[in-house]
Amino acid sequence: MSEIIGTRMVSDGKTARQLFEEVMANPARTKFGFGEKLAIVNVDFQNAYTRIDRYKTAYETDPRQIEHTNTISALARARGMPVIWTHVAYAEDASDAGVWGTRTNTPDSLQNIKYDSDRHAFDERCEIDPADMIYTKRMPSAFFETPLQSLLVWHKVDTVVITGGSTSGCIRATAVDSLSRGYRTIVPIETCADKHESYHFANLTDLQLKYADVEPVQTVIDWLEARP
Repeated sequence: MSEIIGTRMVSDGKTARQLFEEVMANPARTKFGFGEKLAIVNVDFQNAYTRIDRYKTAYETDPRQIEHTNTISALARARGMPVIWTHVAYAEDASDAGVWGTRTNTPDSLQNIKYDSDRHAFDERCEIDPADMIYTKRMPSAFFETPLQSLLVWHKVDTVVITGGSTSGCIRATAVDSLSRGYRTIVPIETCADKHESYHFANLTDLQLKYADVEPVQTVIDWLEARP
């Protein structure tokens, strides 16, 4: 019998959080690191997903998520680095939601987030500056059919910092697209949220292993504060 040098799928009973902590504790893991100029991409900080006091579709992981996001956004903005906010909304007939909008059709369904509705509106706790860019997206990635790529090229950005929700959905999709476009990609832990810790930590683990540097938000703060 030949020696097996690959890996058969492991089933060891560890939780997603335990696996994440083990991966993060590995000092030998090579990082992509920061480049010369970053952009902060804040994904879907809209009431439908942040206001757990209003909507069943909302979720909270770190209660200080928006505070941390505001902090790094302000630091980047003060250094002439772009800050982008995305949110989702759909046409009255939901035709622009495509097949993504076909699994359910209730008032809480994705495709029923309509323009200028409370579900579409940004959470009032978000400190959005008039100079920030705001994009409406319709699919998971902040890059898909938005002007984000052109903006990053214009600003000569080489590093993308991604915040928002959900970790397992739009954050992951945006991070994969970011890396695929050649950007150093950073996901600050405290700035992301999901509905269940298993989804949250499983996807942070996968991002750290493959597509991004998953870092404490303080790492981003320290890097920005060190910039002139």
